[in-house]
Amino acid sequence: MKNDILWRVYLIYILVVVVGIFIFGKAIYIQQVQGKYWQSLSDSLHERYVETDAERGTIYSEDGEMLSTSIPQFDIYVDFGAEGLREKNGKRFRENVDSLSISLANLFKDASSAEYKRILMKGYKEKFRYYLLKKNISYEQYTAMKSFPLVRLGKNKSGFIADDKSIRLNPYKMLAFRTIGLDRDSFKVGLELSYDSILKGKSGTRLVRYIAGGVGVPVDGAYESEAINGKDIITNIDVLIQEITENALLKMLMQNDAEHGCAIVMETNTGKIKAMANLGKGQDGNYYENYNYAINASEPGSTFKLATLMALLEDKKITLNQRVNLHGGTFKIADRTVLDAEQHGNFEVTAKQAFELSSNVGMAEMALDAYRNNPSAFIKQLHNFRLDEKTGIDLVGERNSTIIKPGSKNWSATTLPWMAFGYNVEVTPLQTLTLYNAIANNGTMMKPYLVNAITEEGKVLKKIEPEVLINKVCSNNTLKQVKESLEGVCINGTAKKLFKNSPYPVAGKTGTALVAEGNKGYANKVYQSSFAGYFPANHPQYTCIVVIKNKPFAKVFYGADVAGVVFKEIADRLYTLYVKQNNTQLVASTIDSSYFNYVGYKNDALTLVQSLKIKAKDSASVVDDWVGVAGTKASVKLYAKNIQPNKMPALTGMGLKDVMYLCGNMGLKVNAKGVGKVINQSIMPGEAVSKGMVVSVILN
Repeated sequence: MKNDILWRVYLIYILVVVVGIFIFGKAIYIQQVQGKYWQSLSDSLHERYVETDAERGTIYSEDGEMLSTSIPQFDIYVDFGAEGLREKNGKRFRENVDSLSISLANLFKDASSAEYKRILMKGYKEKFRYYLLKKNISYEQYTAMKSFPLVRLGKNKSGFIADDKSIRLNPYKMLAFRTIGLDRDSFKVGLELSYDSILKGKSGTRLVRYIAGGVGVPVDGAYESEAINGKDIITNIDVLIQEITENALLKMLMQNDAEHGCAIVMETNTGKIKAMANLGKGQDGNYYENYNYAINASEPGSTFKLATLMALLEDKKITLNQRVNLHGGTFKIADRTVLDAEQHGNFEVTAKQAFELSSNVGMAEMALDAYRNNPSAFIKQLHNFRLDEKTGIDLVGERNSTIIKPGSKNWSATTLPWMAFGYNVEVTPLQTLTLYNAIANNGTMMKPYLVNAITEEGKVLKKIEPEVLINKVCSNNTLKQVKESLEGVCINGTAKKLFKNSPYPVAGKTGTALVAEGNKGYANKVYQSSFAGYFPANHPQYTCIVVIKNKPFAKVFYGADVAGVVFKEIADRLYTLYVKQNNTQLVASTIDSSYFNYVGYKNDALTLVQSLKIKAKDSASVVDDWVGVAGTKASVKLYAKNIQPNKMPALTGMGLKDVMYLCGNMGLKVNAKGVGKVINQSIMPGEAVSKGMVVSVILN
């Protein structure tokens, strides 16, 4: 009896084990072998609405150039299980697969027609439901593909499905890249972030059925809500001014092997930002728009002395003729020593001369004498000049300034005198520029701004007007004296060599600040060079600031020798443009109309003068393709233009057709304004150029 019971128990146990093994094996089989089938079946049983992206608005320059725009791209899928593709045992597919494979190979040139046929045949055999054939093809490629055999029959018969999307493109590549901003994988900065709600529009919805692999396929005939495209914005940036600014800054950064730099150009009367260049050295040694240094606070150095001078004059603590002892450029205060950046050896000078010489000793001594017993009065004046507030520019990321208050834990006996010459205080280059622009604008402080208008399909929805921050930043008497002092810097002071032969007056201030490097302090002798000013000083059109952080132990680091050189190049170019644009008619009326001077292709020039029966003297070498043609109706002279590889040619006098041909052969892109002959170019003749660079030209 006992053995009989045990036998039954063993039998049941064995049956349970066998059943358990079978169930476990079946589970493994379903999961590993049939997993994709059951997953696809599950996916195909549900639908849901998903968002569709709106087309993002375009960012334009003030002169109508696209700075950032969206272009369509397409992912091409094939539903090899489409009924129209498989009907009549796949007759339609088999009749077209060869010609389709040849067309795909010819269009994309990434595989042979045989390889494309192999891919299509395998997809058909395996009945792939949503096979990714091509990713990120252009609109032109997509348009061409729609005419291909099989594809042109439509998605129901061919199985070809296009999933369209948009990518962001900056036509001018790195031009004002950080200011315009990035729009990559939801990471945005600059104007792309600041105006994101306007640019992005409103998403739509569409019904999607999920098939194998969780891929969603739009359901035909289902209700869809259309996406509302984003609005466009027109900036104040002028492409030509931006190019001039960036090229001048880049040239100095490379020449001095500097760490980074920024340059901003503001329209004096309005506060419009016409150019904002930010360049930092990458790990590969090249410079990129990698960070917006223009709105990042740092110790400004001597450009801050303008605020100190204004405060002293406004509070009537000094006069410009007041005598100041510079102690030869060395002065001890408490347990620290003030040193002048440039050893001048002066002792008794006027307050104006101390400012012109950029004497740290002079500014510290005057500030200490005036505000020793009431430092809050000095801080109050800085507040009156808005140096303790953001400018409010329409750009996300503007940093706060740092101005130490009396009584705080960071205030010491040396804080006030060091603040007087731009240390123990942090402001952004944009804040400094805004203050200088207020002086240039007869005391009216304008809010800096980048966006001029918001538009939709060419219609202006909102016009952004200039905004006054302070009607009068100081008294007329202070304003007059400050202007005189800023002009004095460029006539008698630290910038006199820079502007000695300038055809127009300049007002500005140099700056040379020793920068602390973390735990190393000031041991590496890293200097920040700066120059802020406006031009022409007698009728200011533009205000500009340049700030450059040099490498450790740089041989050249004074503000006038580094930042001042960049400022001068920008100012010279803009002044030339301003004069020529406003005096073209006057100049033309005074020139003998029988005399001409043009530049062009040599063979064309010879053909022209011969057909007009004008005597021509060819002084150009036979090998020169490009020549200048100068003379009168009686006779002309041809002279060589000497076009050199990788060097910017002189384009002045050329017509646009010749400019496009010449620059195109050198791999340069051309941005042209106006008609006629070239009167100015953004890249100076003789400068090194490389393929892909953009040169802007102005025609008369």
